[in-house]
Amino acid sequence: MTICCDKSLKASTTTVCLSASIVTKTMTSRNTAPTTISFSMLHLRHTVVSLLCVIALSINAQLNTDRITSIGRSALYFDDYVLSIQYFNQVIKIKPYLSEPYLLRAIAKTQLGDYLSAELDCNRAIELNPFMPGAYYTRGYIRSQQHRYADAENDISQALIFAPENKTYMLIRADIRIAAENYDGALDDINTLLRHDKKDSRLYLERGRIHWHQGDTLKTLEDFTAAIENDPHGISGWSARGMVHTAMENNAQAIEDLTRAIELGSKWQGDYMNRGLLYYKAHNYRGALADYDKAVEYGSDDYACYYNRGLLRQEVGDYNRALDDYDKSLQLHPTPEAYYQHGMVNMQLRQWNDARADFDTLIAAHPYFLPAYYLAAQATDKMGLRSDSKNYLRQAYQLEKNEDIIRKKQAQLQVDAKIADTEEQQKDWRKEFSAQAAENATESTDNKYDSALRGTVQNKNSKVINQPMFVVSFYSKTDNLRRTTTYHPALERYNRTHNNSSPLKMTCEEMPLNADMISLHFSRIESLTNVINNYNGSDNSSLADWHFQRAVEFATVQDYSSAIEDVNQAVAYGIEGVLPYFCRATWRYRRLETERDNTNYRLEYELIMRDLDYVIRICPDFTFAYYNKANLLCLQKDYTAAINFYEQAINFDNEMAEAYFNKGLTEIFIQQNKKGVASLSRAGELGIYQAYNLITRFK
Repeated sequence: MTICCDKSLKASTTTVCLSASIVTKTMTSRNTAPTTISFSMLHLRHTVVSLLCVIALSINAQLNTDRITSIGRSALYFDDYVLSIQYFNQVIKIKPYLSEPYLLRAIAKTQLGDYLSAELDCNRAIELNPFMPGAYYTRGYIRSQQHRYADAENDISQALIFAPENKTYMLIRADIRIAAENYDGALDDINTLLRHDKKDSRLYLERGRIHWHQGDTLKTLEDFTAAIENDPHGISGWSARGMVHTAMENNAQAIEDLTRAIELGSKWQGDYMNRGLLYYKAHNYRGALADYDKAVEYGSDDYACYYNRGLLRQEVGDYNRALDDYDKSLQLHPTPEAYYQHGMVNMQLRQWNDARADFDTLIAAHPYFLPAYYLAAQATDKMGLRSDSKNYLRQAYQLEKNEDIIRKKQAQLQVDAKIADTEEQQKDWRKEFSAQAAENATESTDNKYDSALRGTVQNKNSKVINQPMFVVSFYSKTDNLRRTTTYHPALERYNRTHNNSSPLKMTCEEMPLNADMISLHFSRIESLTNVINNYNGSDNSSLADWHFQRAVEFATVQDYSSAIEDVNQAVAYGIEGVLPYFCRATWRYRRLETERDNTNYRLEYELIMRDLDYVIRICPDFTFAYYNKANLLCLQKDYTAAINFYEQAINFDNEMAEAYFNKGLTEIFIQQNKKGVASLSRAGELGIYQAYNLITRFK
């Protein structure tokens, strides 16, 4: 036995390792010297060795889970949420009684927007250890995002019992109380924090926001001014006070504050939008247009930026560009006032039919808005549709008779330029989830990696397409995240008994061939062809094997027709096992994909199904056949049956990420969103990071 130190672990950590050479020597001595070693001596040695093995396994298991957790924490620190989940999965599988991995996994899932699954992890963490403030904080944040404010407040209050000095917990509870319109409770939280730290400008900003919600403009100004005094180089204070002055029409003071925020480096579109509005009111159209252009640059997804610029362009007679801005505003966020202005510009451009459509949309949304009827009547009159024009006027006259009803219900559209509220600007520090607070850590997360898997992947634009079918191939892309088991005894047995150019693998992510690979496989095809053509024996089993081997080579170089001919020949020679039939099914499907004009596709689908059914019949645990059949059923729009086969695949491999992913998409397609999001959540947990984007889109 040897004692070795693992230098990759802590210096004080010692690992007990049992040397393989010692074991070998021990066994040899037992066999070669029976006369010199008594039975009791052998028994003692065996007992000692067994005991040391148990100790070594126990210590290594502890060290392994600690190390895996440490690596997962590191991934979490660097915002590598998808990767971190895979590490925490391993720890949970080994030691499901530990609470910490559940909390850490919940933190990662929360950052990815997978709130449903993250809450379940929080629940489990709290069941195992009810004294974890981070678990209550994380669950409280999740519930606040789901607008379950009472439950969220209870959770954060529980977290504060264990960590009463935690500023992040207190701030989020204030935010939850504001959302629930409990402004007095929110003020209590902020005032409590201010008693401990009177110099924190963010707290004055927060209190000012609460006073703003309460309609107390003077106290709002006082707090925003205090924020500036405590942090004169901070952008948020100047932005917030500039917004208040804009709303109060203190235009000169507002321009001064907003200009200061911009000079300090503000890239928030609201500062430019608000100052542009003030310039617009002062008829400084050039300055207003420059600010609106900047607002659009920094806030390309903010409908109000386009709306305000559209108003300015409409004012100066730049109607075509104004129409473009209103189009973009309506695309981002359809509002009645945008339809109204869009219609007015169409009237100016004499596009009567488009103008009528705008006013019809407005009437449908606001049937008591009389100007829309008169404008629609004018547009239809210009089109020569006199009867339609009279009909609009008749409706307007009828509404005007009910003057009292009109006075109560007539919509008052806010067609003026929009004022940007600093609520959105402040949310980054005030409202967003803090992984550090959940872990009770103090470090900041500054480091970012440039990778498709890094950071908040739910915002990446994932295409809504199924994961592809599994195929047998020599090559497979490496995916360290996915947990799908691609091993099967039938495949392992075939590789062990056959001399292929390289071992066969099961994959749904094949690698493209390079020049050397292509040369290798064509050479292999030529070699097998010579063997088949020159064979003079009577052993059909050898011919069957050679034809199947050549079929795989043909499929590798994308010659599916030749591959199918060879596998048909192998079947005719009596080849056994599931692989030939499974491969023939996938190759038929691949060929069908490349031959879109194939008029025999119904027959081809039937042949594919027969092969997959045969594989399932002779090898009921061949997971990939169920999965591929489910994919095929989706293509045939038999969604209920497809879900059933995905579930059967999952029954055999409950870590088959692709089956969960495709099942989730199918469930969402048939309006079973709750089930679909749960399936996508599991797929994301198992390594398909695109699932998190889809969860955000469909939950």
